[in-house]
Amino acid sequence: MFSPSHFTALSLFALFSSIVFSITQRETPKQMVRYFIYCFALFELSAIVLSWLMYLIAK
Repeated sequence: MFSPSHFTALSLFALFSSIVFSITQRETPKQMVRYFIYCFALFELSAIVLSWLMYLIAK
């Protein structure tokens, strides 16, 4: 059975969410790709920053 880590689950969520956002929010394929990369990067970076903040608060 597939049991992903938290980071893998976050990455899968970011991947699929970014695909849906880019398809529904932009019109041309070039804009879709750029928006996908933008959304995916924001999902990943915000999760990393927030996880470090929670780690520092818990100490």
